[in-house]
Amino acid sequence: MTQYAWPNDPSPEQVRREWSATVCALPVGTRVTGQVVGLQPFGVFVRIDYVPNALGLADIGSMPPGASLPALGAQVSGEVVWHTDHNYQVRIRLSEWIDHN
Repeated sequence: MTQYAWPNDPSPEQVRREWSATVCALPVGTRVTGQVVGLQPFGVFVRIDYVPNALGLADIGSMPPGASLPALGAQVSGEVVWHTDHNYQVRIRLSEWIDHN
């Protein structure tokens, strides 16, 4: 297996279909928890607890120097910082990255 994985769940169709509900349920500033379901060179994808068809992305641009990506399957927490409408992603800043500074 490669170092990186792409999330399989939720499906892109599920994420797209529920996007309006996701944005309403997770306004900017909302604290979230979830499981890392995908790793890419640009960040980690998180299946957000209690909002099953939401896909969070913690972009490495918010990762402080010296911090590392959480492992696939890890439980993480963070804060919603933006909604990316064109690809239906909830942008998250992970708590461990905030606390690392």
